[in-house]
Amino acid sequence: MKGYQGTILEVNISTGAIKRSNVDKQALREFIGGSGLAAKLFFDRVSPDVDPLSGDNILFLVTGPLTGTNLPGTPRFTACYKSPLTGIWGEANCGGNFGVEMRFAGYDGIAIEGASDKPVYLLIDDERVEIKDASDLWGRDTYEVTDILKERIGGGRKVKVLAVGQAGENTVKYASIMNDKGSALGRTGGGAVMGAKKLKAIAVRGTGKVEPAEVEEFGRRRREILEKVKASSVTKSMKTYGTGAVIDLMKVGDLPIKNWSLGEVPGLDVKLDKTTLRDNYVVRMTACHGCPVSCKKVVRIEEGPYRVEEGPGPEYETIASFGSMLMIDDLAWISKINEVCNRYGIDTISCGSTLAFAMDCFEHGLINESDTGGIALKWGDKDAVSKMVEKIACRDGFGDVLAEGSREAARRIGDNARDYAAEVKGLEAPMHDPRALHGLGLAYATSVTGACHNKHRVISVEMNGVTYPEVGLTGGYVPQTSEGKAKMVMLCENLGMVVNSAIVCSFVMGSLDIADLVDMLRLTTGFDYDSREMMECGERIWLLKRGLCNLMGVRAGDDRLPRKMMTPVKEGGAAGSVPDIELMLREYYRLRPLDAEGRPEKEKLRSIGLADLAARL
Repeated sequence: MKGYQGTILEVNISTGAIKRSNVDKQALREFIGGSGLAAKLFFDRVSPDVDPLSGDNILFLVTGPLTGTNLPGTPRFTACYKSPLTGIWGEANCGGNFGVEMRFAGYDGIAIEGASDKPVYLLIDDERVEIKDASDLWGRDTYEVTDILKERIGGGRKVKVLAVGQAGENTVKYASIMNDKGSALGRTGGGAVMGAKKLKAIAVRGTGKVEPAEVEEFGRRRREILEKVKASSVTKSMKTYGTGAVIDLMKVGDLPIKNWSLGEVPGLDVKLDKTTLRDNYVVRMTACHGCPVSCKKVVRIEEGPYRVEEGPGPEYETIASFGSMLMIDDLAWISKINEVCNRYGIDTISCGSTLAFAMDCFEHGLINESDTGGIALKWGDKDAVSKMVEKIACRDGFGDVLAEGSREAARRIGDNARDYAAEVKGLEAPMHDPRALHGLGLAYATSVTGACHNKHRVISVEMNGVTYPEVGLTGGYVPQTSEGKAKMVMLCENLGMVVNSAIVCSFVMGSLDIADLVDMLRLTTGFDYDSREMMECGERIWLLKRGLCNLMGVRAGDDRLPRKMMTPVKEGGAAGSVPDIELMLREYYRLRPLDAEGRPEKEKLRSIGLADLAARL
């Protein structure tokens, strides 16, 4: 089957059974791959009532049809499951090299069910698949495990490794899965799913390749798209600064400060600036497999209290979540805490946000040092944060409370603690402020995973950085207005579902147009997609994920923004601005359409090929 390997590797950790299953061709056409295909597989095989930390919660690792083709920005893969953090649909995707190697080994995806009674790792070496003892790896961090497995397995071409750290072992609800140290399946707690299965790592090596359906035309279009990406201003900025370039958005009020309480702090932008990081700590830039952008920073700090061995540097989300959110302006310390979180396997967005929530609670007297084990959680206190991150990873003392995420921590603390939690559906918001971008507020509220900036194309579209007129995204948007945003968000979500199923990096997608994306899919898969069918696939995938969330308990009342984001700031580029979320939701529900309970209308589901979902809702 051109463009696909056509095979899902099925592994039962409980029984040791290993088999291979074929993927239905029509399902591939309708759900593409990545998180779209994973949602279809989950719907067909897993009860929505499953305990996220039980063996019955299948962990799906799924590539897209573009993964391994050497098209720019396409080495990505996705992890999908019921989230232990939110209790609803969970997914995360990353670049790196694991997804490409999985495809080279002959698999479009891996489905892992069951749980072991002792630590294990999974070895995939082309056709050879083994469940191996990992007792000596348990308790080690992700960097150590990666190095050990690469050395242990040996044999020429190095294996690519997914691993969880101590946070995953201790089922921290926002534990991440790390790929070769520097690429993270960060959001929604996939590391806890692996840890609960006692699956410490997965090592994969493949010697095959991915064959596009239309070889000659694919080669021609690949060369054209590659040159287009190389010439893009987005690529040039990312190649120079990485995601730290995004800190410039502070000027429009997009950077959250002091747990979303301030719109601006004079001088903070300079201390956290992209140039400051590059000139003082970055030693080189590197790339995911085959990508011309090279946006990944490699840092090294040889002197001072925050020494960092040469390795992955902090992305924008970490700079903000452990920097501006906590009122810390020391990039050396942020680089160090980034390394610590990577080693433990912790999502820096949820962790930094949960710590900011705790600092707010501490400041307002809801918790004190007797609760926190003697740690004064005060704004800007780097040592306090470092100590609490360790406690979170080990579920020690108050760290055990914060390891549950801000929503559950607020419930346990009580009183009005929830007012200080910046989460939607249990997922802490990423570091982009909907008071600066009202459509983003709607996208947070309606996201199928909880607040997320990567399940859609809203940020770049709403800021008029890109337009996609072929699918109705024509530009000219005013970021700090709510009128007319519902249709934009819906279309951006549908497009985002395609991007996350294909799978294409957001930074590369910023250099492409719809014709490029259609051709990438058409020439790789052999399916004669046009823009209409491609966007219909995106809509179908969104509706399926929304339906899964509904089956897991999501209702209209869950489509909301937290108080923090609905309270105007007095300074900065978004001063006095708040999204009119009720206005946008009314229009959005009409357009999707969703019923009064927030469920997709059944006639809509039946018309788009989801009659089985309609029957279950």
